[in-house]
Amino acid sequence: MNKVMSNKFYIAFYIAPALLLLLILVFIPLGLSGYYGLMDWDGIGEKTFIGLENYIQGIQDKLFWNSAFHSFLLAIFSTLSLVIYLTVSFILASKIKGADLLRKIYLIPMLLSSVAIAQLWVKIYNPSNGILNVFLMSIGVENPPLWLANPSIVLFAIFVPILWQYAGFYILIYYAALKNIPESLIEAARIDGASAFQIATRIKLPLIKEVVSVTIVLAIVGSLKYFDLIYVMTAGGPNGASEVMASYMYKLAFSNYNFGYGSAIGFLLLIITLIVTLIIRKLTETKDKLEY
Repeated sequence: MNKVMSNKFYIAFYIAPALLLLLILVFIPLGLSGYYGLMDWDGIGEKTFIGLENYIQGIQDKLFWNSAFHSFLLAIFSTLSLVIYLTVSFILASKIKGADLLRKIYLIPMLLSSVAIAQLWVKIYNPSNGILNVFLMSIGVENPPLWLANPSIVLFAIFVPILWQYAGFYILIYYAALKNIPESLIEAARIDGASAFQIATRIKLPLIKEVVSVTIVLAIVGSLKYFDLIYVMTAGGPNGASEVMASYMYKLAFSNYNFGYGSAIGFLLLIITLIVTLIIRKLTETKDKLEY
């Protein structure tokens, strides 16, 4: 009995710092955000309690739902991009020449900050002397697109650097999962006459489906709260065409000095993200149960 109590003490002792950090950096700010959402507050003066007015206004706010739509579009793009990452990982795991070098190259964007990546791609998209439009004009395109000024294509233009930024992260996850598959299974399949495509789709992919499920959650949740790169590249423009929930919340709080309403929008973002995460996890669990 004393040994059990001693073990529990040591476990509590070692996880206490992590729990304290979570409390200070995550749970307390979340609670304060929900609390400030109940206030009419400019961030400096006196707070005035107004109940759920900010939350009701947020639910009825067309600009908020427009930004939510853009966030969900990015989430869809990010989920579809996992197919590209997975394909590249399969190729790298097939022991092609130069696979180690390619893996290191894909990791380079992870070493850069989002602000640096945003500044880089703003220059690439520059309508007059950006490398992309210069290339398009060199091959005969007379009027290349204004990538970050055209409301119809700005979200797609923003997604390209996001795709590039996170390539190394997801490729590394998939590559590690594929390398953990026992080589004996692959050899047995080859002996039975399975093609490379059949091995990839009927052996490797089912064995890493749990990893794929986790990356889907990461991609969707990350897209819903994406902020820094978008804000630096377009600040939500033009005319709100690239506004996402996080950038809309930031503008309300730090540009319009409406901290109460901004906090309410942030809390609604948290709720939406939690709901989406639970739905995805539930669908994944249901699928697994049906298979068993």
